[in-house]
Amino acid sequence: MQDFGEAVSLALALVLSGDADMWEIVALSLRVSLTATALACAVGLPLGALLAVARFRGRNLALVLVNALMGLPPVVVGLIVYLHLSRAGPLGFLGLLYTPAAMIIAQTILITPIVTALSRQVLEDLHDEYAEQFRSLCLSRWQSVQALLWDGRYALLTVGLAGFGRAVAEVGAVIIVGGNIDHLTRVMTTAIALETSRGDLALALALGLILMILALGVNALVHSVRVSALRQAYA
Repeated sequence: MQDFGEAVSLALALVLSGDADMWEIVALSLRVSLTATALACAVGLPLGALLAVARFRGRNLALVLVNALMGLPPVVVGLIVYLHLSRAGPLGFLGLLYTPAAMIIAQTILITPIVTALSRQVLEDLHDEYAEQFRSLCLSRWQSVQALLWDGRYALLTVGLAGFGRAVAEVGAVIIVGGNIDHLTRVMTTAIALETSRGDLALALALGLILMILALGVNALVHSVRVSALRQAYA
């Protein structure tokens, strides 16, 4: 195991030198997490809007279910996806296990309930504010959903960024369905776990530093979006 001071120096050198293997891991992490976030938003935002606008029997049960799914254990999601994509599973013929596609599927399943629940809360507050205006204009449910999605776009962007932050930090599910294969499915979180177990603290620290910078960047972007939205609202 390396001395801590030496490990920090080597980690900074790796980040500044543009090590090809390290940046390959970072690029794959971003590709997987951004794709999963886009898919989760494509499903979760309309679903959240529908739950915000519609009133139907069983709605409260649906809300409880969506909120409960926000706490899905990642390893359980990984196991379920693994069982479906394995050779003996119903989707085994697709050959997706231990590929980036399997990791995207697992991350999408994990963050879709988060996007749905958060967007539902944002859009329901907006709907309560605009409900009378929508009725006066005789808007259909779909037209109301479209109006809410557009008017709440800045708040919904923060929802998407929150989903991305959750996805890029995921390790349990992706290591089960991805296998942490070098140059194929190794992402930042799984590489950090592997290199720490090996005692290679330099690469683990370098990747951890990049992950922290990404997390700070996401939070800064969320804050700036909120400030911009407030300024626009009071302009």
